[in-house]
Formats: sequence, structure tokens, C-alpha cells
Amino acid sequence: MAFIKSGSNVVSFAEVSDVQAADQRLFESNEGLTDLVVEDALFRSTQRILTLIRATDWWRELNTTKLANQQYQTLADLPDVDPNKILARQDDFTELCVYYALWNYLLPKIADFSKEDNAERAKIGFNQEKYNFRFEELINQGDWYDLLSLGVLTSAEKLPGHMSLRRVR
Repeated sequence: MAFIKSGSNVVSFAEVSDVQAADQRLFESNEGLTDLVVEDALFRSTQRILTLIRATDWWRELNTTKLANQQYQTLADLPDVDPNKILARQDDFTELCVYYALWNYLLPKIADFSKEDNAERAKIGFNQEKYNFRFEELINQGDWYDLLSLGVLTSAEKLPGHMSLRRVR
């Protein structure tokens, strides 16, 4: 479990072996899930997760505190989440990326949506629940981002967040 970097920049929170460890049988029964397909899904998942973090109230609060020393006029002015500043809980981000990739990109490619009792459809729901739980946990903890770029997390940077559960019908 390690972040994949291109030079000094993080491009993915997970690697192919992390997905294989999560569901080896998926690869044994689906030859179309090549390493290239999985890597692409992980890169896209990482970018999507960063976008979703940026949309949280926690990110807005973190960047509008006195700690940030910035004046933002609108939400569009908020900076992007820098994956290089994620110093703690990296294993949780790896899991988050794997769940997101399985839920949104990999399992829908092979699921048979014509059958309600299809195993891949059940796995999609399972991975979505795991993703939602881990994402909420990370935002509620808020103890992993190095806002001040010091290379270590200070107690002032550990801003707990709060996510409200939303009912989707």
C-alpha cells in the first residue's frame, strides 16, 4: 500500500496490487481487467476523490481559518487538494481509492445488470458502502492534511469535520 508518484507528485493513492489484494477472484474470472485498465481506474479514482474532498464543508473550513491566512471570495477560489500534503492515514486513502475504483469503474464493466442477484452488482453496493464509510471517517477526523506545508502535522492543522448523512431515494 503506497501512493504512486510521478516525479514528486502523487498521481494515485493505490496500485494494481492493492486492488488484486481486495478481490483476487475478480481478476481470475475476468481477463479484460488488465493492469492498464485497473491503473487508469485508480488514477481517475484518485482525481475524483480529491474533487470530492474539495467540495466538503471540512475543506472550506480548513482553508478559511486564520491558520490558512487566505481570503477567499467564493468557493471557486478555494485551492485544490494537494495529494502531496496528505501525511497521515495514507493506508486509509489507499483503501478509499480501491473501493472507489471497484464501485465506479471496474465492477460496472463486468456486472450483469439484467440479473438482480448478480454477484458483481452486490459487490458494487458493498464497495460503495465501504467507500462512504471511509470517506466520512477521514473527513470527520480531519487529521491528515498538512495545510501549512511544514512536513509534519501540527495540532492546529487537525481540524475535525462533520458530514451529515443524506438519504438518497
